[in-house]
Amino acid sequence: MDTLAALAASQTSTQVVIDQLVAFGHEALKYVPVGIAGVIVWALWLYRVVLSARAKPVVNGFRTTTSVVVPSYHEDPDILLRCLDTWRSQNPDEIIIVLDIADTEAYQRIVAVGDPTVKPILFHHVGKRSALGQGIRLARYDVVVLVDSDTSWEPGLLENVQMPFVDTTVGGVGTQQNVYQRNSSIWRIIADWLVNLRYFNYVPAMGAAGAVPCLSGRTAAYRRSAVLPVLDNLENEFFLGRRCVAGDDGRLTWLVLASGFKTVHQESAKALSMFPATGKAFFKQRIRWSRNSYRTYLTAIAKGWIWRVPFVTKITVLQIILTPVTMGITMWYLLFSRLELSIVGAAFTIAWLLAGRAVRGFSNLRRHPLDLFVLPILAIVVIVIALPIKVFSFITMNKQGWLTRHADQMGGDGQTAATLDGPASRLAVQTTPVPTPAPIPAPAFAMAGAPEMAMSSAGSPETSSIATPTPTTAAPVPEAPAPATASQPTEAATATTSGTQRASQPAAGLQGGEVAAA
Repeated sequence: MDTLAALAASQTSTQVVIDQLVAFGHEALKYVPVGIAGVIVWALWLYRVVLSARAKPVVNGFRTTTSVVVPSYHEDPDILLRCLDTWRSQNPDEIIIVLDIADTEAYQRIVAVGDPTVKPILFHHVGKRSALGQGIRLARYDVVVLVDSDTSWEPGLLENVQMPFVDTTVGGVGTQQNVYQRNSSIWRIIADWLVNLRYFNYVPAMGAAGAVPCLSGRTAAYRRSAVLPVLDNLENEFFLGRRCVAGDDGRLTWLVLASGFKTVHQESAKALSMFPATGKAFFKQRIRWSRNSYRTYLTAIAKGWIWRVPFVTKITVLQIILTPVTMGITMWYLLFSRLELSIVGAAFTIAWLLAGRAVRGFSNLRRHPLDLFVLPILAIVVIVIALPIKVFSFITMNKQGWLTRHADQMGGDGQTAATLDGPASRLAVQTTPVPTPAPIPAPAFAMAGAPEMAMSSAGSPETSSIATPTPTTAAPVPEAPAPATASQPTEAATATTSGTQRASQPAAGLQGGEVAAA
């Protein structure tokens, strides 16, 4: 009898536990925001993650000739020289560094390196696009690799980025990117986490379909024959009547796609870039990127380009555009439909937000498990980016400017060598004083009339007519080189459909790829 009583008591106790768990489950379901919008967003996320996991890098023995083009505007010379070492170590056929005319220290240090394949050019910068156009026109080889001045290469990048070009329909190849010295700042850790989500969960899926919508300008390779015909559209893009300054990488990617080429991703080509070390610079960078995305993707929709790319690219672009809407719906549903003003309700809400972000961040957490301690900060940052930053960027999308680069400042905001860890934070480079040669008459690259430059609120130069002063490679320059003026020989401007002047071509007598002596 005692045994039966004990058994009955045990069964009763088990039933009580089960009933409590069921009741807890019913209570918990009240806080789980599994609405229609949430189901759609999670389904699309899973779809891209699966496709990305199945995508593999191209591996073959294809090699071709390469020109590296680097637009550099007031870059910290220590960072530029460190990155230059990584580019040179992979033996491209030429490296063209388009410096602003004020960057004489960087110019002289590059000349002192003494590498004939490295060609520094002093150029009257009027925005990154004009510098890119100048460098691409001077490039002489089959594949042009566009690189930011603060981006270094991991070993094997140049070799691997060439491999997809074995397919003649490939016009552009993107690289796998991460943050240089990610642990030197909490903001760099967060930036690297977000970069990992992009390059492990999203981009490979679109690359496998042949339509990455934005090959990041930090390092991207293009078939030279694919970009030369569209350079005018890159340099002279207007959005709602205003000349576009930033967003060159998204614009060039869509011009190549619209020309009928594929844009793909090469996971085995790895690059490391400087990112802001401060919160202020981090959010300014996100505002610029968001504005660029809206202008680029709305233009792609208006011109019908978006409807000609594969489904995975379509839904990704549309989801990026609608991010404030989907995040707004999720937050409203969570806070006003599910949240109870109680400790339990608040705990479930926070747990749901963190759990969802941890699941989406699995590709990063498996590589950096300690980032789990940063998860609460990341969750807040993602909400801030998706709602106030995106909404503000949408409203102000036609405000042009670089935001983190300034005419009176060396290096980007929070991105100088001084923000890095360890002895490498200040690269010691021994330079030999460069004598100033007697002036040599040089062909003028200027437009008719002296360019009148206006500075944007970010300090980036803007102008309606892009002028190109005398470039140089081997010969050093005076400490204060002056831009070309109207008194120099000029070249007639070519009118565009918008009625403005296009970027000037090299002066008569220069062949493509040649650089005038100073």
